[in-house]
Amino acid sequence: MTMMDTGIEDRYPTRVTGPVKPLDRADPTVWGSEGDGPVDAATLASHDAKGFHIVEGLLSPAEVQAYWQELVRLSGDETLKADERVITEKASGEVRSIFEVHKISELIRELVRDPRVLDRARQILGSEVYLHQTRVNYMPGFKGSGFYWHSDFETWHAEDGMPSPRAVSCSIALTDNYPYNGGLMVMPGSQRTFVPCEGETPEDYYKASLKEQEIGVPSPQHITELAAEHGVEQFTGPAGSALWFDSNIMHGSGNNITPFPRSNIFLVFNSVENTLVEPFAAAKPRPTFIGSREFIPVTR
Repeated sequence: MTMMDTGIEDRYPTRVTGPVKPLDRADPTVWGSEGDGPVDAATLASHDAKGFHIVEGLLSPAEVQAYWQELVRLSGDETLKADERVITEKASGEVRSIFEVHKISELIRELVRDPRVLDRARQILGSEVYLHQTRVNYMPGFKGSGFYWHSDFETWHAEDGMPSPRAVSCSIALTDNYPYNGGLMVMPGSQRTFVPCEGETPEDYYKASLKEQEIGVPSPQHITELAAEHGVEQFTGPAGSALWFDSNIMHGSGNNITPFPRSNIFLVFNSVENTLVEPFAAAKPRPTFIGSREFIPVTR
């Protein structure tokens, strides 16, 4: 453990020089109980053990169609093309992600307040929650590029100043997820281990890392060790399904060379008791459209 200049204890040091060793997580995965929300005790216990759970049919077929049309509209909006919140594929130039999408789309703004989403986030984190990040991801057929193995919390801690992994992500599929079209892979149980990364954070690194991350990724040795201990599972299922996963779980996805696109809405909820401080391993925070510093609880 180290202390920042502000006197805040850094329990998860990362972006260091020299060899690093994985650390046992010092925080719970599930903070609430069965009586706090819609998730039953068995599902909470599974989420606590594995670091994730899947909700099939979170959205109806009609809702999936409505949100899919919204993604099509956003990706084709010429006024957004020059917006910094729009991230394009490194090779093809096609839209890869649109950040802070709840401020761009009224439809998605309402989704984050939906009891099916908000109540589950509150229950898992055991508190009121705010939106740390929102985005929509596009992985087109034939040329959609994946995301290398990583822990979201490592980046949010290092570059945004999130003190602990008391955050949860909700990935809602708007297309069918097959084992072969770049579906998200997770290592169940790996959320209980924090893997520090080597290397200093370059200035304005987010501009490169959102296209392809090279700093803030674990070593092949650590990935191999985690996979040997925990194995790998994949999020598959029909459009409308949702994957809820812990901020520190090791996950990644492969490229999509099939004709079948894969798109999703990605919502990150952070506890209001875990608000951001100064970055733990970067010169300055990333822009607020990536890591919000508006700690206003989400309400209906």
